[in-house]
Amino acid sequence: MKLHIVPARQGILWVKLGMRTFFRQPLALTGLFFIFMAVMSVISMVPIIGNVLALALLPGATLGLMVATQEALKGQFPMPSVLLAGFRAGREQLRAMLILGALYALGFVGVLGLSALADGGKFAQMYLFGGAVGSEVFQDPAFEAATMVALIFYMPLSLLFWFAPALVYWDKVSPMKSLFFSLVACIRNIGAFTVYSLVWMLAFMVIGLGVVLVAGLSGSEEAVALVLYPTAMVMAAMFFSSIYFTYADSFSIPSVHLA
Repeated sequence: MKLHIVPARQGILWVKLGMRTFFRQPLALTGLFFIFMAVMSVISMVPIIGNVLALALLPGATLGLMVATQEALKGQFPMPSVLLAGFRAGREQLRAMLILGALYALGFVGVLGLSALADGGKFAQMYLFGGAVGSEVFQDPAFEAATMVALIFYMPLSLLFWFAPALVYWDKVSPMKSLFFSLVACIRNIGAFTVYSLVWMLAFMVIGLGVVLVAGLSGSEEAVALVLYPTAMVMAAMFFSSIYFTYADSFSIPSVHLA
């Protein structure tokens, strides 16, 4: 394992490679993302512990989508079992992946706890337990402040875990070291990640707006929703396909992984 420092413009290439690889196996990768979302949603429905359990499984499930991208890159058809790749790689890696999941869930709950300081726990309660929330809650300045606090403190958490599952799986790094290396890699390549994030935000905005405008010509709100949802699913699947390239380019030999 060796960290590569890449130029800021590399962020554009990561987006392009994610889209290009997605279109090698569009049905498979979209289907896998749908399964990923469906499983997380079903688990989240379990009373009390559902959302926490889904959070704990998220690092391993995200790794599964990265492995699926690698298979698509090789011209293979990724099967649903690939989503469990991180839990089937051996006892040590299974243990490491479970530790990462527990740490991620703990970290996320900690972020929600910090947000509770701003609104007394309304935002955290909505996320963990769901339920109907009136429009007056979203307009509450305290709730808005809690949302902002959660976003601010989630950023370092996401940097810690961005590469961690991949480092555990492909490089057999211990959980704590994977978190450290992930944070360092994201910071050292912050220019590329900034460009990467901005390009994806622009892509989601432009394509989303285009879909809404075209579907809106029918004059039917149902038609807009019918077209917008699958488009969002496809775009999200593309995004998750691009995550693999951020890892391959930051920790591996680009010519091997990005051919």
